[in-house]
Amino acid sequence: MKKLLIAASVAVLLSACAGGMSNSGMTSSQMSGGPSVMVGGAAMLPSKDIIDNAVNSKDHTTLVAAVKAAGLVETLKTPGPFTVFAPTNAAFDALPAGTVATLLKPENKATLTKILTAHVVSGKLDAAALVQRVKAGNGRATLTTVSGDALVVTTSGSNVMVTDEKGGTAMVSIANVYQSNGVIHVVNKVLVPN
Repeated sequence: MKKLLIAASVAVLLSACAGGMSNSGMTSSQMSGGPSVMVGGAAMLPSKDIIDNAVNSKDHTTLVAAVKAAGLVETLKTPGPFTVFAPTNAAFDALPAGTVATLLKPENKATLTKILTAHVVSGKLDAAALVQRVKAGNGRATLTTVSGDALVVTTSGSNVMVTDEKGGTAMVSIANVYQSNGVIHVVNKVLVPN
């Protein structure tokens, strides 16, 4: 069961990377899981799951490779729902030199899985739900990821910010990319668990 939840989380994360949608210019039908959104040069269809969308995004090839290396592809096609904070290729590129190559090695599969699932929260939390939780929490909301790690969500002006357990902060650059098994928010940094 735990392996299935982790795999589903990674799938959501993968999809998140595959499916990004900017908050600006978002229609109400898109916010409710309506028409497709273009991410990485490909349409992200709300009727498809995270994996089926993610593999088409040119902006999330590193995330897709990581999900494959972690052995989570099949598991990530589960129904969820999940909220995924999906880092782009540029976010992975900003990690110290050699980090991604090291994580993709078979002997580091457990660490890779932990990092990927630290980007996934059970449930479907779109941007409005996240902001509502931040307001209810007097400026911050703590979310527990499927890996058991904590993410702290805050706002800065109109931006939603996500801080990991090590104090690194990512900005949601594209929000509300709806998938059949959740919602993805593209982030500009890789979130790192303790």
